[in-house]
Amino acid sequence: MDTAQLHAGVHLENISKSFGPEGARTLVLDKLSLSIKMGEFVSVIGPSGCGKSTLLKAVAGLLPIDGGTVMIDGMTVEAATKQKKIGLVPQSPALLPWRTVLDNVRLPMRVNPKANANRNLRDPQEVLESFGLGAALDKYPGQLSGGMQQRVAIARAFVFDPSVLLMDEPFSALDELTRDAQRMGLLDFWQSNRKAVMFVTHSVPEAIMLSDRIVVMGAHPGHFAEIINVPLPRPRTTELYATDEFRDLEGHVRETLREVMGHKSA
Repeated sequence: MDTAQLHAGVHLENISKSFGPEGARTLVLDKLSLSIKMGEFVSVIGPSGCGKSTLLKAVAGLLPIDGGTVMIDGMTVEAATKQKKIGLVPQSPALLPWRTVLDNVRLPMRVNPKANANRNLRDPQEVLESFGLGAALDKYPGQLSGGMQQRVAIARAFVFDPSVLLMDEPFSALDELTRDAQRMGLLDFWQSNRKAVMFVTHSVPEAIMLSDRIVVMGAHPGHFAEIINVPLPRPRTTELYATDEFRDLEGHVRETLREVMGHKSA
């Protein structure tokens, strides 16, 4: 088996990250190791300041790490970025206001066109339609609701068919009803287009509904306190929220978070 097959998806080994001036640096990530297989959805949850977004940025190659290894499909982050193997969805949609929805989603196809050779690019209009945005193709971001803008950002990440999708609390700015609709839309699309996903969230129900595994992080420094399997059947629907299995998992995750924060239940 070659390296690419062995490490398809995301592979982190003992990665560390510190911030601050020399001699007074603060350790933010402490020797984290994790593998996310192709077709696996993994959420990262934890208290504010535990390093969730720092971890995601390190995996995306946006932050240099102090030590350890990050591999995407058996290659370095730099090589994976050049080959457009990483799709990133930030907290803010980061859409260009002077471009239409369709032009915003087409943009990744026009950046580093050499990387598009010999790969199956998705038709931007088809992807947008699959996200329920067929009527918004010629609109500008300012004409869309926050939920629709975030759907455009997710569609943009899918259009060049990356191997790995990194999502940093993409629904955090939305109200709960809109957020639930968006997460179910993402789930439907992902279930038919399986990627290796690392998804940062503060929402326990969201993490359970979307994920195969949930990584609970603790802080000072950032570490993996527990990795919780989510054995709920797929495909998933909103009926799962009312099941005993869902509630039991929610209780487990919340108890782990309380322990991480130093608030153990009686």
